[in-house]
Formats: sequence, C-alpha cells, structure tokens
Amino acid sequence: MEEGIAAAVILSGVAAGNAFLWYAGVAMFVLLALIAYLARAKRRRAARAIRLARARENPLLGPLREHLWESEAVFNPAAYYDGTFVHLLYRALGSDGVSRFGYARSRDGVHFERLPEPVFCPEKLPSVVTPSKFRNPFTSPARPARYDRALYASGGGWGGSEDPRMVCMDGRVHITFNIFNGWFSMRVGLLSIDEEDFKNRRWNWSFNHLSPPGRHKNWVLFPEKIGGRYAVFHNLFHEDPSRVQVAYADEIEVPDHLPPFESPDPHRLPNRTVAWHNRTRSAGPPPLKTPRGWLVFYQAMAPNEHHRYKIGAMLLDLDDPSKVLYRSTRPVLEPDAPYENDWKPGIVYTSGAIVKDETLFVYYGGGDKTVNVATAHLDTFLEELAHGEHAVLTPAV
Repeated sequence: MEEGIAAAVILSGVAAGNAFLWYAGVAMFVLLALIAYLARAKRRRAARAIRLARARENPLLGPLREHLWESEAVFNPAAYYDGTFVHLLYRALGSDGVSRFGYARSRDGVHFERLPEPVFCPEKLPSVVTPSKFRNPFTSPARPARYDRALYASGGGWGGSEDPRMVCMDGRVHITFNIFNGWFSMRVGLLSIDEEDFKNRRWNWSFNHLSPPGRHKNWVLFPEKIGGRYAVFHNLFHEDPSRVQVAYADEIEVPDHLPPFESPDPHRLPNRTVAWHNRTRSAGPPPLKTPRGWLVFYQAMAPNEHHRYKIGAMLLDLDDPSKVLYRSTRPVLEPDAPYENDWKPGIVYTSGAIVKDETLFVYYGGGDKTVNVATAHLDTFLEELAHGEHAVLTPAV
C-alpha cells in the first residue's frame, strides 16, 4: 500500500510538472524499498537455525571390539585444552555393561590418539566393591545375568562412571561425573588430579562425592572461582525462567560431600516452555568465560519430540551466573546425522567444549555410541547469540 502511495505521488508530480512532488515520491519509494529489504533480511536471519557445524571427520572416536572395556560405545566426552593438546576423557561402555573412562588427546582438536586401557574404573570407587555390584535387582527393569546391548540401548548399561565434565583450576584438574548404580542410586562424584600428572598421564586420582545420597546427576563446575568460592551449576530449572541454579562452596575436595542444597531431579519436573523447548535435562560442558558472559550449552527437548535430545545455548552474567542474559531461540544442534541415530536414535549430548585459535569446539556423544565435534567462530557465534539472532556455527576446521 505504501509503495502505491509513493507511485501516486510520483505520477502526480509528473502530471503537474511539479519537480518537488516527483523527487519526494522517488525518495519515499526508495525509503520504503529499503525498509522492506531490511525486514526481509531480518526474517531471513531469524529463519536460520543455530546449527553447530559438524566436522567432516565425525565420528572422531568409536567403539573398538578388540578392547572389551570400550567395545560397545564411546561417547559423552569431557574436554580440556592446555594450549598444546586437547585432552578428552570419554565414557566407554564395555561388554560387561559397565561404564569406565578412556583418554585421548589431539593437537588439532580433531585427530585423536587414544590409550588402550581405561584411565579410571568405577570398581575403584569406595562405594563399589566389584563389577557384580552393578547388577542391581531393584533397578527397572531388573538386570539379567548377562549384559544385553539390545535391551539397554540407552547407553546406560548396568552402571559405573558416566558423563564426565572437566575443568582446570589452580594447578588441579577436576572432573565431575555421574555415579550410577540403578535408578535410585545416582550421585555426583568428583575426581581430582594435579595438572602435571594429568598431562603426563600419571593417573593419581583423588575421589570424593559432591552430592549427598539420592538422585543427583550432571553437576558442572565453573572453570574459575566466583567471589572467591567454587561455583557449581547444578540445575537448569528455576522458578524464574530467566535464571538457573548455581550453588557455591569454599572447598570441593571434601571428606564426604558438599553441604546439601535443594536441587530438583530434572526427570521429575513438569513440562514448561522456555525458548524452543519444554523439557530440560542438564547443563552440558563447563561454562566457557567470554567477554559477553558465561557461554553454556545444555540438553533439552522440544514439544512433541521428547525422544530427541537437542543442544541449546545461553549466556550467563559473569558476576551473577544464575542470571540468564541471552538464550538461543532454536537448537544449536539437532540429531540429524546418521551417526547420531545409530545405537540410540535421536541423541546429541555435549559434555565438553574448548576454545582454540578463536574457534569454538563442542564435543558431543552421538546416538550414545560415538564421540564427535562441531565448531564455530567464537566471536561470530557470540555476536549473533547476543543480538537475538540464530548464531550459525560454520565450519572452522
């Protein structure tokens, strides 16, 4: 309609021989055309989904039949970059149905050298005596005498050490992870080790629990202290959807566990629509500190697609990380690749992320079976996320 008015003004100016009307009509037409172009461009940007660009080399790591401890699946890796190597600590599921931790490292973040033996076994935990301890008759369904990959396609197996997240602070590498021994026995554990021992593959772990007995999982440490205290991102769910739940502790390597605090079980929370999802699972990797805020990736499900784990992104306030500054309005990664639908269909699950040479590397498990990576240019991603656009993660490797 506005373009029609501009055209009428132009024609009136021509008919009347009035140059002013003619120029005014042309200016109006150009201005309206520019406004329409900018509106279309904005709609095109809004239509772009935030997509992590998968590496051509995916899967980076897969199960090895010759290694019984990682013969079924390798997935959900923690990541740490020391300036020379990218270190991964990944969850490995063996033919006995027990999850252990394997190790791999890389100079370029894509091509990894892995060790032939696990670097941490749950059998070494004080609360676990033998692998048979995982054959818990009270889980649902009850475990058979022999691990059956077809029956337990979720990747969970019988139990063990699961889904690590890794940070390095003050010369110590800290790994939070889930200790699983049945649906009613899920706790968050902490492995700690001197940084030099870790980098030189001397596995002198110390262990303690972070969570008290009960159902707790997927707690994540911030990579530096906030206000002089350790910060624990323990729950995405908050009564105020513009906030998340962060707890603080003076010490984390404690004799038993941290002082208890309220942390609802995500599996038992009601549906609530926030951004693109109505069910949330957990934070993914430890938050990455950026000039715009703490960058957090997390797992969630969209309405009518609760069978598909997708990855979202948010920025948290640097001083008050319980405050959400920006949130992606669409998933940054969806389980669409074949290797994300192999064992358990519809799963992308991230638990490790690093920044290397201004490139964001997000490591994730695909289909509860393989280790993969997706990348983006960090500054571009942050710019688009902070301006409410769908930050497109473009190939950077």
